[in-house]
Amino acid sequence: MFNQSLITAGILGVCVGDALGLPVQFSKREERERSPISDMIGYGTYHQPPGTWSDDGSLTLCLVDALSQVSPNHPEKLLTLVSQNFCRWYSEGYLTPFNRAFDIGGTTERSVNHLLQGVSLKHSGQNSEKSNGNGSLMRILPLAFCHNLLVFPELIKLTHLTSAITHAHLRSQIACGFYISIAVRLLAGESAKTAYLQGIENIKKIYSKPPYIVELQHFSRFTDGKIEQLKINDIASSGYVVDTLEASLWCLINSENYAEAVLKAVNLGDDTDTTAAVTGGLAGIYYGLESIPQHWLDQLIKKQDIIDLAQVFATKLKSGY
Repeated sequence: MFNQSLITAGILGVCVGDALGLPVQFSKREERERSPISDMIGYGTYHQPPGTWSDDGSLTLCLVDALSQVSPNHPEKLLTLVSQNFCRWYSEGYLTPFNRAFDIGGTTERSVNHLLQGVSLKHSGQNSEKSNGNGSLMRILPLAFCHNLLVFPELIKLTHLTSAITHAHLRSQIACGFYISIAVRLLAGESAKTAYLQGIENIKKIYSKPPYIVELQHFSRFTDGKIEQLKINDIASSGYVVDTLEASLWCLINSENYAEAVLKAVNLGDDTDTTAAVTGGLAGIYYGLESIPQHWLDQLIKKQDIIDLAQVFATKLKSGY
């Protein structure tokens, strides 16, 4: 069954999580334990007003915007528009709160500069092992909403290609694939734990073969199906893509509502905005639009613009393009 509100909930979930974490980005976990975040605040790390979202929200919206114009069944055209949107974001502040891009990850910045210099999509992304930050995972969620338009292997292939615009290493692509596979199960109405287990199971056929299988060792804690059983001190919240994937599922499964999930993510410290954004996308889908505290939504910069874009995307999906 098509549920338009879950599309809005997922996209807003990313942006609200981003905005909650941004003011305390790079803070130590010990600091968050002493002074935990419990509400939307402002200023802090980037001296932005409350409700400001950063590159996580902007690049997610760049993908939504492209999907609002081009069907995922036309991947080459879609990816071209996504890359153009990334360039506009970087150069013009497109789809940003205050018409200026900021908090730009190094891998993303190098890749977008490649695009601006005319490098092709096949070669724009960074593919060294050191380029496995969470910059593609944080923006990938909108592809989950296309699951009724593509057979599953094609959805995962598109996920990999979308990641590779900036993050081309197989590890980053796999992390995005796991995340999308789990999000699809949440959209099917499964519990968080079931979606986690089934998401892993559904993608096994793809990742148990070359070239992906050599990378699976890096996901062993995640794929054993018990990530939520780890103690908080075993969960890292750095900018490393595997850390962010693990942390997002740990926060989701160990929470009972949207607010608890994203605040748990923020209070892990370190890469607070991205951990909360990645968690928030899943939590928005799982708990629904009504679960996102209204006073957080009321503070979100350009809230109505985000909602309007999500609704255009939802209308396209419903019509089948």
